[in-house]
Amino acid sequence: MEKAIREAYCFFVMLQSLGMKKTVPLVIGNWKLNPVTLVDASLLASAIARKQKTVAAPIVVIAPPFPYLAEVGKKIKKSAVILAAQDVYTEVIGPFTGEVSILQLKDLGAEYIIVGHSERRQYHGESDELVATKAQRALSCGITPIVCVGETLAEREAGETDEVVKRQLAAVIHTNGHCVSEIVVAYEPVWAIGTGKTASPEQAQQVHAVLRAQLKAASPSADRIKLLYGGSMNAANAASLLDQPDIDGGLIGGAALKAADFLTIIAAAA
Repeated sequence: MEKAIREAYCFFVMLQSLGMKKTVPLVIGNWKLNPVTLVDASLLASAIARKQKTVAAPIVVIAPPFPYLAEVGKKIKKSAVILAAQDVYTEVIGPFTGEVSILQLKDLGAEYIIVGHSERRQYHGESDELVATKAQRALSCGITPIVCVGETLAEREAGETDEVVKRQLAAVIHTNGHCVSEIVVAYEPVWAIGTGKTASPEQAQQVHAVLRAQLKAASPSADRIKLLYGGSMNAANAASLLDQPDIDGGLIGGAALKAADFLTIIAAAA
């Protein structure tokens, strides 16, 4: 019954949004396992919040480590910066040592949740189906999942990029049905994460176009879905990447840990 109600709601949202397109860019700072002290996390959040006082383009989101969510939430509370979490567990309550529930994250004020990041897939063996379930769990609580897809260097060199990203996204589409129009998708080529290598604007756009076409085939309101680039975007290359027609923002890693660099990317997106 709960699933039927959720599907009906998402279908209603989809009908309302037909003919509309989200044009406001989205810039997300994924801090990963950084910084290592609460003091440094608070200083970084405060520096970003001071510059983002009012709601404007782009939408700015930061995802600190789990232990710092509450304090960072306080630092950005009076700003336009939005809080995100880096992951979520598939169950909401119970004997699951070390896991974090969607209800706990919602209670802390998280409005976005990253799911399926390549590091989760690589180091924790997360499958496409598990990622799809996590996205479903987020949507069921009114939180926007940022679904990450991307190929390894070996897969790119084998000419399998399109096949890999479409397979990863297909699982999310299959599991979430009409609600897929409420997700964010981040293309993050694994070979470009933390390596200093970046897909060229043309390479990134090509994959984004493939993802956009796949989403359009699945949902009439696919133009509303924001597609982000997430492979070593930085202050120097952000403008050229964000200038591509199907790139609606960025999922920023290393460059999000320096306020000046992150703010430069925000300015480029604006």
